[in-house]
Amino acid sequence: HIEETISGINIVKAFNHENKAIEEFSDINLKLSKVGIKAQIWSGFLMPMMNVINNIGFAVVAAVGGVLAVKGNISVGVIASFLNYSRQFSRPLNDMANVFNTLQSAVAGAERVFEIIDEKEESHDAHDAKELSNPRGHVVFENVSFGYNKDNLIIKNISFDVKEGSTIALVGPTGAGKTTIVNLLTRFYDVSDGRILIDGEDIRNYSRDSLRQCFGIVLQDTYLFSGTIKENIRYGKLDATDEEIMNAAVMANADVFIRRLPKGYDTVLSESGSNLSQGQRQLLAIARAILSNPSILILDEATSNVDTRTELHIQEAMIKLMEGRTSFIIAHRLSTIRHADTIMVIDDGRIKEKGNHDSLISQKGIYYGMYYSQFKNIVE
Repeated sequence: HIEETISGINIVKAFNHENKAIEEFSDINLKLSKVGIKAQIWSGFLMPMMNVINNIGFAVVAAVGGVLAVKGNISVGVIASFLNYSRQFSRPLNDMANVFNTLQSAVAGAERVFEIIDEKEESHDAHDAKELSNPRGHVVFENVSFGYNKDNLIIKNISFDVKEGSTIALVGPTGAGKTTIVNLLTRFYDVSDGRILIDGEDIRNYSRDSLRQCFGIVLQDTYLFSGTIKENIRYGKLDATDEEIMNAAVMANADVFIRRLPKGYDTVLSESGSNLSQGQRQLLAIARAILSNPSILILDEATSNVDTRTELHIQEAMIKLMEGRTSFIIAHRLSTIRHADTIMVIDDGRIKEKGNHDSLISQKGIYYGMYYSQFKNIVE
């Protein structure tokens, strides 16, 4: 459970389910604690009992040896030898080996545990933090810079304005800072300089929970939890009815393949949803985002690693999902962002080019080169 929760920590945070994850961990930990206590009680009972048995054995050897010595059948030296053998036999050699192995496992486990414990916690909300309710989706970045340390900035003095309901696409080479921009927007990290505004208010003035409730996120590597398909879609809205879940699946073009499964929506997924294809996992992620009814949508390489036919299904679902919502799209496949209101080319943490598809093509700059490399025969 811990490994699964940590692996899917971005999804947990995005849907504000930290408290739910903590409660589940506490329940599991309590059960483990009870089992551990029982094990210790039995261990505490067995060790004294074994000592008693060993001492009885020692006394029997001594008594029998004494009788035989009196009759002259054995010497006192033989008795002493058998008594010594009795003690050696009862010596807990196996227990020592088990303890050694346990200590080795404990040390290895402790290293992994302390790595997590030593991680810095997210900064706490201000005591006067506001609740973000019914956001319109107007997003502004003002001179934003960010780096894990001040000497190595990943985002460098970026500014842009996204009107509510519009679609902005982020393109550029791997490691340019595209995903970092949306991580700053969702406050997985706080900016080093500048500020980010939603509906005219600095996002640091909002509580993290209320801020993240306004986002719907579909990541490149979709993470699904162990459980049924229905439970995974419901993660977007814990109190959703079965009808709402199915409606979200229909909008996401996921209902068709779900109903073909032996148990439909009650099909149990293996770890990380490995018994589904990449495209099917993406459709479930879109259904989950639709169910959460976000004001701002983030699609991070949502159509990567899928075949052309599945990509069409995903694009259809994305169009439905983006309707009327402020949307951020991170994409390498430029075919998915041609109709974006604004396309920003990010490179080395800076905005190199900005405009719609037609204007960027006419500039014959970086975007033109990227587009030409993907569509040599259809460049406009």
